[in-house]
This record gives sequence, structure tokens and C-alpha cells, in this order.
Amino acid sequence: MANEPGGARPVILIVEDDPDALEALGDLLESHGYHVMSASNGAEALRLLKELPLPRLIVLDLLMPTMDGWEFRLRQKNDPRIAGIPVVVVSASSGAKPIDADTILRKPVDIDRLLETVARHCN
Repeated sequence: MANEPGGARPVILIVEDDPDALEALGDLLESHGYHVMSASNGAEALRLLKELPLPRLIVLDLLMPTMDGWEFRLRQKNDPRIAGIPVVVVSASSGAKPIDADTILRKPVDIDRLLETVARHCN
């Protein structure tokens, strides 16, 4: 998994198509000491995961254009290099289509629960 050199901040990849939600999540996590990378859909996230150091955690929306969270997760699990990165789903989706994730949080997200979940995966 990602190893932050010299005690650098843990890296989290947020995959979210809503710019306001992305900004709010990013600002929240940055203010709590995390370094945030972002992607607006699953395809962009897969590209980033090939090009940049691996994050400690992925925060994933489900309903996105181009490549949704379900397709992203399927591709992630089939790629040995990134399959082990934990995924926290944060979505307004009713969950009618199940997804394999470490944690699933519903929007609007409980901030304390999100921060507790992120800390558990990053510490």
C-alpha cells in the first residue's frame, strides 16, 4: 500500500463527480491532515492510480458518468496492483445494486463517522 515518505500525510483518493461534494470532502479531509487526490469518475481514477503513488484509501461515489463506482470497483479488484486499497463508498444510491466495499456511508454523510472510518484505514 502507499507508504508516505518521511512521515508525510496519508494520501486519499476521492472519486466524486459532483464538484461541490468533492470540494467539501476534500476540504474536510485536508483540514484533518490528509493529502487528497481527486477524480471525477472511475476511468479518471484508474488513470491516476497508474500514474501516481498509490493512496492509502479510496473514497468512492457510485453514481458517476463515464465509469460508475460499480465498474471502477470491479476493475480495481481485478488489478493486483491496486486491489488491496481499501474503499469507502460515500453515495446517495439506495444500494439496489450491491457493491463490495470496506465501508458504505450514505449521503448526506455523517462527518464524524466518515472521519472515524478514514482514520481507521489510514492509521
